[in-house]
Amino acid sequence: MNRKSIVCLMTTALLSIAPFVEAQQPGKVSRIGVLLSGSRSSTATITDTFRQGLRELGYVEGQNIAIEYRYADGKVDRLPELAAELIGVKVNVLIAGGGNNVTRALKQETKTIPIVMTSGSDAVAGGLVSSLARPGGNVTGLTSLWDDLSGKRLELLKEAVPKLSRVAVLWESGAATQWKASQTAAREVSLQLHSMEVRNADDLENAFKEATKARSGALSVTASPLLTANRERVADLATKNRLPAVYAIPEHAEAGGLMAYGPNQADFYRRAATYVDKILKGAKPADLPVEQPKNFEFIINLKAAKQIGLTIPQSVLYRANKVIK
Repeated sequence: MNRKSIVCLMTTALLSIAPFVEAQQPGKVSRIGVLLSGSRSSTATITDTFRQGLRELGYVEGQNIAIEYRYADGKVDRLPELAAELIGVKVNVLIAGGGNNVTRALKQETKTIPIVMTSGSDAVAGGLVSSLARPGGNVTGLTSLWDDLSGKRLELLKEAVPKLSRVAVLWESGAATQWKASQTAAREVSLQLHSMEVRNADDLENAFKEATKARSGALSVTASPLLTANRERVADLATKNRLPAVYAIPEHAEAGGLMAYGPNQADFYRRAATYVDKILKGAKPADLPVEQPKNFEFIINLKAAKQIGLTIPQSVLYRANKVIK
């Protein structure tokens, strides 16, 4: 066999095995940065759901993705620093876990890295996106409609406590949109409101004392990083002060709260995984519409009702998706 024939045979052999060699080479590892308003323990369920959503789409940690987490532990003032840390580790996509404040902190640090929201009240009014249909910048994801649902929660509270006339609203400074939405909704259902504005966990005890002095007959708890991080304490204080309470986040009822009405938080993180998938495959955040929740949970905790001597009307119980006994 002459040299020319040998070269041809070797070339053919190399070409035939090239696809297999290429397939065996390790692929690119994409880095995802996750900024969470809560603590590691309080967000464990939703981060597990996020990772499961990624696995279902073919992403495995240590193989084709790496995830960097930062936890604010309910302290809003830590968000800018933590956002800067995530930008510094050169992530491909950012996940904003915990409302508009988290998204805003990330957006202030970068105008180029894609940001996926997992919740928030009004991303358009908050200046995070141009519109839900066409976000127009580097932010997209999901919105939770917390403001819009303020009226629904007050309605449920009034049905559970028929003679109710005055409700205290617990809200965190810096998240005034839910308090304003509650004021508008209260007028429609003939309820008077008492403001329970808090800046940190140390304000909670005094806020409840003031609500009792104001003769509040019940409590509406808005969605916020601080209140979520302290959900067991808030539920305990509501029980101690014998205040029937409704919460914006379903997990609060699981933590001992009386009632909760809102979108399932785990679903947001499962859907967030699909946004990550699209972005890593080349989609631009500006072109990915912001999703609104379609499924809502109404949970009633009868243990909490018993502790404050409240009987929930059957008409309200029948409407619950879940009753904790």
